[in-house]
Amino acid sequence: MDFRTICVHGSDKRYDVTGAVSVPIFQSATFAHPGVNRSTGYDYSRTQNPTREYLEAAIARLEGGSDALAFSSGMAAVALVMELFSPGDHIIASDDLYGGSIRLFANPSAARGLKFTYSDAYDAASLASALTPATKALFIETPSNPMMHVVDIAAAAEFASAHGLLLVVDNTFMTPYFQRPLELGADIVIHSGTKYLCGHNDTLCGFAVVKDAGLSERLRFLFKTIGPCLAPFDSWLLIRSLKTLALRMEAQQSNARELAEWLLTQPKIKAVHYPGLPEHPQYDISRRQASGFGAMLSFSADTPETAVGILERVRLILYAESLGGVESLITYPMLQTHADIPEAEREAKGIDGCLLRLSVGIESPDDLIADLDHAINGR
Repeated sequence: MDFRTICVHGSDKRYDVTGAVSVPIFQSATFAHPGVNRSTGYDYSRTQNPTREYLEAAIARLEGGSDALAFSSGMAAVALVMELFSPGDHIIASDDLYGGSIRLFANPSAARGLKFTYSDAYDAASLASALTPATKALFIETPSNPMMHVVDIAAAAEFASAHGLLLVVDNTFMTPYFQRPLELGADIVIHSGTKYLCGHNDTLCGFAVVKDAGLSERLRFLFKTIGPCLAPFDSWLLIRSLKTLALRMEAQQSNARELAEWLLTQPKIKAVHYPGLPEHPQYDISRRQASGFGAMLSFSADTPETAVGILERVRLILYAESLGGVESLITYPMLQTHADIPEAEREAKGIDGCLLRLSVGIESPDDLIADLDHAINGR
């Protein structure tokens, strides 16, 4: 079945006899049993809820997985995946990650005794040098946040398989519409569903998707035990949002490419980071492993003063955290997404006072360019 059709029709699970086109919201914490040792298949919504079950089945189909778990946030998904590991276990992570993931690894995960090494994940020698006898997983994000580095997922999967590691891929920026890491050898795919999968900046959610039944069983046990599950109404919002995922991703990508090319012509903009530009260092990898380039980009102004001026002067583009919604958002990573990372580490990655991150929405590209022109050049 075509991806666009799955987006609209979700899963083949049906719960309603009235013919309702919209999936019902089962706003119930608990479910009555027909009798002793008998169940409707649902007992308590922390374990499973029909609305969430429908959403999870749809996401699993879109990612090509056997199971998907829907969480209350993207970070809840990452945190639960970390529960697969025991004190003393070592994880290699790509060295350009969302700041929230780094904060989780450096604090709650480290307090549990997990150890992390950040590595250039698109360099085999760097990965090999990070290996220890205790290494259990490789965690990558591609494209990365906010520098838009692209990791070769198939090569990472080959490395992980050769060393008996789980490969975890954060696929938030691309969604399964453009990139399907499980088909490239990943074991677990993570999403902050708050972003493109939701697409309307109106709810928080996260997903973990797997192919392996044994891994699904382990995650499901942790899921019901810890309880970071997505609520029924939020699940329904995601079901609604998925119907337009393909349309939104195409429109946003088209706008992002146009804005990236325009930014390249601006004297006050010194660098543009977008995988869809042929001059991007991993452009060929992007073309090989994905069907598109997404709608996220970052760019560096000539001075911090110019960067701050852009944030102060944008009118249509909103200065706000998050990404992936139909509204274009601009973010200052130094003060927002990566504020908890020590300054020297941030700047070594290029996350300095000149860098801005842009999530491109579905507005008219002409209007977005006019807004940026005003913000950058005062016109």
